[in-house]
Amino acid sequence: MLLRISLILAIVAALAAGTISYIAVTDKIPALAKQRDDEKSAKVTEQGAHKKTKTELTNTKSDLAKVRTELADAKSERDKANARAEAQSKRADELSDKLAKITQERDDVQNQLASYKTSNLTPEQVLKLAKTLKDTEVQIAAITEEKAVLARQLNSTKAQLAKFIGPDTEIKLRADLKGKIIVVDPKWEFVVLNVGEEQGAIQDGELLVSREGKLVAKVIIRNVQKNRSIANIIPGWKLGEVIEGDEVTPAHPAT
Repeated sequence: MLLRISLILAIVAALAAGTISYIAVTDKIPALAKQRDDEKSAKVTEQGAHKKTKTELTNTKSDLAKVRTELADAKSERDKANARAEAQSKRADELSDKLAKITQERDDVQNQLASYKTSNLTPEQVLKLAKTLKDTEVQIAAITEEKAVLARQLNSTKAQLAKFIGPDTEIKLRADLKGKIIVVDPKWEFVVLNVGEEQGAIQDGELLVSREGKLVAKVIIRNVQKNRSIANIIPGWKLGEVIEGDEVTPAHPAT
C-alpha cells in the first residue's frame, strides 16, 4: 500500500514538473520566435545594405574611370592649346621682324624717290623704285592683315588656356570692342550680335548690354562667327527687357 502511494506521488510529481516545464517553454516560444524574426530581418537588412554598398562601389569605380578619362582629355587639350599658343607667338614675332624690315625698305625707297630731282637716277631706275615701293606696300598690307588674324587666333587660344588653368578665369576682350544686338529671342534667352571674330569677339567672353547709358543685362558669347556672334543672357543679370539696338561692350576689357 505504501509502495502504491509512493508511486502515485512520484507520478504526480513528474506530471507537475512536466507541466511546469511545458509552461516555461511555452512562455519562451514567443520570445524565441521574435528573436528568430528579428535576426532574419537584420540579416535581410544587412544583405540589402551590402548589395547597395556593392552597387555604389561599382558606380564609384565607373565614375572614377570616367573622371580619369576626362582629366586625360583635358590635359591633352591643354597641351595642344599650349603648343598652338607657342606657335602663334613665334609666328607673330617673325611677322613683326619681317614687317619692320619691309617698312624700312619702303622708307628707303620713298627717300630715294623724294631725292630723285636732285639725283642722277634714270627714268628706268625711278620706275623700278616705284614698283619696289608698291610691292613693299602690298607686302606690308598682307603682313598687317596676317598679324591681325594671328592676334585674334592667339587671343582665342589664350582664352581656351585660361579655362584649363582656372574655370572661373575672366575672358578678356578688346577694350575697343563695341557692337549692337540685332536679334533677340526672349523665349530661349539668347541674342545675336553684330560683332564676330574679326571684331575681337571670343567664345565665353562676357558683354554688358546697355541702353542710353543704363545697364540692361549681361550676356556670354557662346558661338563666334566671322562678323557676328550668338550669346546667352546670364541669369541674375537681366535688369530689364533686352531689345534690338541695345549696345554691348566688354564686361572684362583687356588693358
